[in-house]
Amino acid sequence: TGWQRWRELDDASAEIIPNAHPVRYPGTYPTGVLGQAGWHMADTACPIGEHTWTSARASANTALAGAQVLLDGGRQAYALCRPPGHHAYADLAGGFCYLNNTAIAAQALRARHDRVAILDVDVHHGNGTQDIFWTRRDVLTLSVHCDPHALYPFSYGHANERGAGDGEGYNVNIPLPRGSADDALLSVLPRAAELIESFAPGALVVALGLDTSGEDPLQGMKVTTPGFERLGRAICRLGYPTLYVQEGGYLSPSLGANLAAFLKGVNDR
Repeated sequence: TGWQRWRELDDASAEIIPNAHPVRYPGTYPTGVLGQAGWHMADTACPIGEHTWTSARASANTALAGAQVLLDGGRQAYALCRPPGHHAYADLAGGFCYLNNTAIAAQALRARHDRVAILDVDVHHGNGTQDIFWTRRDVLTLSVHCDPHALYPFSYGHANERGAGDGEGYNVNIPLPRGSADDALLSVLPRAAELIESFAPGALVVALGLDTSGEDPLQGMKVTTPGFERLGRAICRLGYPTLYVQEGGYLSPSLGANLAAFLKGVNDR
């Protein structure tokens, strides 16, 4: 209901864009929409407009529909989610993300499976996903991404972040140097596969980022179109019921080809 409340303010802008983002040291939850906006929005890359909630909810429902394919006995499903979700916390939007589609799908799969694994291969670390499952051991969160010293979200996604409490050791980050290409990405997949196999999940959720492309405007990594096909093939060969949830992927000449190549790989049995 934030946008409607925001529009009731004098001289309200067309979108909610707060100018105060508390870092959540001990404090008091704000009562007004001005303060609440900053409390629930990590940065200015997630403005809230008239149709944001409708779009975010539809995106999450797309991921849930994909999860249902697996719950109904399917082996693979692809959810074309927009807006993306892996930067969203349980109650905090950020990085173009409002609801964490990947986490929501993983939680839905927990209805049948004692353990679910998440493998995030977006160029950015999935900080929201990490936080949601930080203290849990029933969901393994594993992220391969560009070194956050060089790329958003900067403060999260480092190798020493391992989870806490019951979740200690069930969060694994594998940061790669900026500019890493096909071989660097594929070289860490055996380690990821070993961790997933040791965890023995009933299902796997892949947070698929196409923004690792060398033609992506952010230039965080240099994965080629054939590299995406190799990535898809490697993940498919893990052999788990798998849901692919679309995360990042900015406009570039190769965006469609990269998705087609990845999907070709996951169907190349």
